[in-house]
Amino acid sequence: MSKVYSIIILILFLFSVSKGSNPDSLSFTCSAFDTRIKSVQLYRQGWNLSYPVMKLGSDDKMELHFDLVGDQGETYYYTFIHCDKDWNQSDIFINDYLEGFPENQIEDFKPSFNTTVNYIHYSLVFPNDRVNISLSGNYIIKVYPVDNPDKPALTYRFIVTEEAASIEASAHRPQMTSDNNAGQQIDFTVNIKSIKLSDAYSDIYSFVLQNGRWDNAKTNLKPDFFSNNQLKYNTLSDKIIFNGGNEYRYFDIKSIRYLSEFISRIDFVVPFYNVQLKTSENREFSPYFYWQDFNGKYYIASTEGRDYNTDADYVNVFFTLPSKYPVDNGRIFVSGGLTMWQCNDNNLMVYNPVKEQYECNMLLKQGWYNYEFVYLKNGDKNAVASLFEGSHYETENDYLIIVYYRNPRERYDRVIASSTINTLNKLTY
Repeated sequence: MSKVYSIIILILFLFSVSKGSNPDSLSFTCSAFDTRIKSVQLYRQGWNLSYPVMKLGSDDKMELHFDLVGDQGETYYYTFIHCDKDWNQSDIFINDYLEGFPENQIEDFKPSFNTTVNYIHYSLVFPNDRVNISLSGNYIIKVYPVDNPDKPALTYRFIVTEEAASIEASAHRPQMTSDNNAGQQIDFTVNIKSIKLSDAYSDIYSFVLQNGRWDNAKTNLKPDFFSNNQLKYNTLSDKIIFNGGNEYRYFDIKSIRYLSEFISRIDFVVPFYNVQLKTSENREFSPYFYWQDFNGKYYIASTEGRDYNTDADYVNVFFTLPSKYPVDNGRIFVSGGLTMWQCNDNNLMVYNPVKEQYECNMLLKQGWYNYEFVYLKNGDKNAVASLFEGSHYETENDYLIIVYYRNPRERYDRVIASSTINTLNKLTY
């Protein structure tokens, strides 16, 4: 094959994986589209409870983990999609933001060992010697079967930041609302020195995420003031107020031999271990109590094995929520990192009129889990937790702040800064 012909083939390939090649049905969210895929986690290497944010040009690496339930492994490939601040695919080609091979096989996978539920565990570390990321911004990692690239098995969001600016932030009780016992307000200042802005109010967009969630994020925020290279977002408005929520409910299923806190019993009914959680209580009007949690995340672990990636078993976990009557005009879901903050049939609670309670069972890998109960009103897109969990300004939460810059001369949104604060250290009264 001639050198010229090879170059032509490469160019055609780059165009084929550009913006137009992805199907409209592909949702740029954190989702597993194959019901056999479980326990999807993406985090910065070295800290598996970290948010999926990495610094451009640094030694930071990301780790992706997921399981395929079943006896037979499948060949999966992965690629990356650059997105704008609103998670639409960017108007740039893949060779603009990737160095190396745009599509690669996930080569690290191995079967579970001595488990009642068989599965194949897949893991990936990136950037690696085959692909590197060259631009900041929002990214989707797309994992797909080798024989069907247009049908993703899973997608997951992550952020690549330049850290070209710095952020100072704090959290406090809201001052511009009458319900100041339930909320938390975030103030922050973005210090910009290396970037010359033509119009800070049209070129800069800030987002604030509570505990890394996108479903209730405050998006496309504009500064209240801009002077002396500082963008100030402060208490003069009420646009950055979140429900404080409550500390997450939790349970520990690292062991299937012993009953830990909030576990009422563990039975083996072929083919699963069944874990019955203790009956939950409605906390809407309960006083606030602090306990340490993972802010909605979960941690895979097993006391009976050596390698939790392959030795941890899958068990059926049964959730119950007492309710004298079914709620009107909506549905109840189990929510948290264990569901990727989504509401679907996998985590829907069904009302049992005989026992007067909502019930749900989920197949979960051994570990330590946070969760909450949420109410999704008919016709609404976002669920609320306050109906069963209450909301308190004292609740410990993380807030991730992301600052985007759209240079009028460029075709993509840069991430120029990110910062995470915790209300336990920053909350003021």
